[in-house]
Amino acid sequence: MLDITGIGSASSLNWVALAATTFVSALLYAVSGFGFAVLAAPLFLLLVDPVQAIQLVIVLSTALSLTVLPGLRRAVAPQLLLRLTIGSIVGLPIGLVAFRYADPVLVRLVVGATILIFAAVIAVTRRHRGGGWASLAVRPGRDLAAGAISGAAAALVGMAGPPVLIYLLLARAAATTVRATLLAFFALSYGATLVFHAVIIGIPSATWAGAGILIPFALLGGFAGRPIGDRLGTDAFAFLAITLLTAAGLYTLISAAAGLVINR
Repeated sequence: MLDITGIGSASSLNWVALAATTFVSALLYAVSGFGFAVLAAPLFLLLVDPVQAIQLVIVLSTALSLTVLPGLRRAVAPQLLLRLTIGSIVGLPIGLVAFRYADPVLVRLVVGATILIFAAVIAVTRRHRGGGWASLAVRPGRDLAAGAISGAAAALVGMAGPPVLIYLLLARAAATTVRATLLAFFALSYGATLVFHAVIIGIPSATWAGAGILIPFALLGGFAGRPIGDRLGTDAFAFLAITLLTAAGLYTLISAAAGLVINR
């Protein structure tokens, strides 16, 4: 594992990998409205200590959301965003408790398998409905539940995106609305998660320093991806979303399997 403050040839290679992962994940995040954590977190977990990896993802996601969001404010669904945010705040303490006591390998196995199952469900429903979304209706209670699951996931594994993305895809939401609402939700959700981590768990100065080094790469990726996302159609968005969900599930399962092998 990389000491974020370390130097030398090995740690330099890890820094290159961290910077490249940050840039690519941020670009995809700006294009789709999600994807930074689901791509960055599994790779970060291979390069740094697990707690440090999750906290880096939370700091970078907060900074990136605040940077990419301004150009998409008009497409945000305010009431939906409010309910998702309230649910997220409720779910955050649950995730923090689990973060302290749960087996991280088991958590990643469950998360990875769940993401893959829902990615398959979305792909199948689109294929058999002529490209349309599945007929799950958006309701206040479901909004709150999706937000709560997302808040718990953000604190536990640094991945707030999959629960909300899956919910909005199954609820027939337009691609622009999904992207804008996700970005706004992440700005609030990750901001709250960052505060909770800083106050309850504590974020070491080395992690803050590492985030400060990586934030410019995140911002570059965000600025590069935003104009691409503005031109993305509904079908292309759906394909990208399913692809990212599948990649996230596979990466999470692989990292969990690697953890099992190491522990044995």
